Amino acid sequence: MPTLLLRNANLLATMDGARTEIPDGGLFARDGWIEQVGPTAELPAEADEVLDLRNHLLLPGFVNTHHHLYQTLTRAIPAAQDADLFHWLKTLYPIWARLQPEDIRVSAQLGLAELALSGCTTASDHLYLFPNGSRLDDEIEAAAAVGLRLHASRGSMSLGESQGGLPPDSVVETEDAVLEDTRRLIEAYHDSEPGSLLQIVVAPCSPFSVTADLMRQSAALARQYGVRLHTHLAETIDEERFCLETFGQRPVGYAEDLDWAGDDVWYAHAVHVNSEEIGRMAQDGTGVAHCPSSNMRLGSGIAPVLKYLHAGVPVGVGVDGSASNDSSHLLAETRLAMLLSRVGAAPTAVGEEPGEMMAARTALTLATVGGAAVLGRTDIGSLEPGKCADFIAIHLDQVPFAGAQSDPLAAVLLCSPVNVDFNYVHGRAVVANGQLTGIELPTLVERHNHASRRLLHGGPA
Repeated sequence: MPTLLLRNANLLATMDGARTEIPDGGLFARDGWIEQVGPTAELPAEADEVLDLRNHLLLPGFVNTHHHLYQTLTRAIPAAQDADLFHWLKTLYPIWARLQPEDIRVSAQLGLAELALSGCTTASDHLYLFPNGSRLDDEIEAAAAVGLRLHASRGSMSLGESQGGLPPDSVVETEDAVLEDTRRLIEAYHDSEPGSLLQIVVAPCSPFSVTADLMRQSAALARQYGVRLHTHLAETIDEERFCLETFGQRPVGYAEDLDWAGDDVWYAHAVHVNSEEIGRMAQDGTGVAHCPSSNMRLGSGIAPVLKYLHAGVPVGVGVDGSASNDSSHLLAETRLAMLLSRVGAAPTAVGEEPGEMMAARTALTLATVGGAAVLGRTDIGSLEPGKCADFIAIHLDQVPFAGAQSDPLAAVLLCSPVNVDFNYVHGRAVVANGQLTGIELPTLVERHNHASRRLLHGGPA
C-alpha cells in the first residue's frame, strides 16, 4: 500500500476537536488514510511519496456543501445581474431549458476544477433540472476526471407555472419519473463506506418548485436507502411570503411537516429563520449550507450563522451556483462568510451594542469539520489518525501574505484569497504545484466557453 509523508509545513492546522495547530508539522498516510500527525521530527523519515511543505500552511481539504455546477455556463448574464431570486430564476429558466448532456459534463468539470484550485476536496452539487435527455450520470461520469469527492444530489422540480409554481412547465418532471430515477441512481452509484468518493443525495429543489407529495415521498425514499436529504429553504422573504400564502406556514414549519427535519437533512441558505426555529433545527440535528456570496448577490439577507453555531446547528459553507455567485472559489466564499457575519453584527442604531464578530478560525471550521458534519461525514474535515488524507497546502511566500507572518492561519482569510498549491484527495494529487493533475485546463475552458455560447444563443457557437 502506498505511503505519503508531508513534512516541514510552516503550520499545520488539524481542525481536530482541540483545534490543534502544529508548527513545523506534517503527517504520514498509508493507502489514503492518515496514520500519524505531528511535528516533523516525530514522523517517519521515508515514504513512497514525500512532500516538503516548507513555507506552506497545511490544512484539511475544504468541504463545499451547496453548488449548481451547470450554472458555470451562465455567469454574469446581463438581464439577471441586478435581480432578486425569483426574477433571477425567471430570467434563467428558459436558458437552462436548452441544456444538453454535454453541457452538464463540461460545466461539472469546469466548476469542480475551480473548486479544486480553491481548496475544495469534497463537493456537494445540486442538479435539479434534466432537459433534453440530460442525466445526473453525465455529471458523475465527468466529475471522475477531476478527482474530488462528490455528493451528487438528484434534484427535481414538479410544480410548474400551470400548477402555481415558479419554473416553466418545460423543465418540470412527473413525480413518478423523479422517484424512479432517484432510486436507480442510489442503487447504481451510492457508496456509504468510509472513504467514499461518491454519494447520492435526494434533493427536491424548493417549496415553490416541488409538490408537497413529492417532498414527502422523497424523504421516505431517502430514509429507505439511508441517504441524505437536501433542499433550498428560507432563502428570501419572497419565499416566506409564498409559503405563508400557499401553505399557511413559514418555510421551516412547512418542511418539518413534510418529514424534512433530522440529522440526515440540510437546508441551503436558511436565511430567514427565527430563534424558535433555530432551536428546533438544533434539537433535530438539521444542518445548513451557508452561501454568503449568493445571499449578497441576490439581496436575500444575512443568515444567522453564529446563532446557529451557538445553538448547535451543523453549518457548512457553500459557494452556490456560479450564476448567483458568480464564482466557485471556496476559500473566497469562506472569507465572505466571516465578513458578512461581521456586517450582520454591526449596530443599527445609536447606543446599540455590537454583536459577536466571527473569527477567522471559526470560518475555517465551517469550511472543514462543519461541512463534513453537514454532509454526515466522519471520515473527512480534519487531519488526524484514522481519517482520509484530504489536505490542501498554500505557499505563504506570496504577495497577499506579505507582512502576515504573525498568524498565517488567520491570514488566509483576512488577506486576499488565493489558489492552493497542493490539493490531495485520499492521498492522491488533484492539484500539484498550483496545476490540476487530471484535467488540461486550457482545453476545458475552450470547450466550456463553446458550450456557453451555444446555450446562450440557442444554436451552434
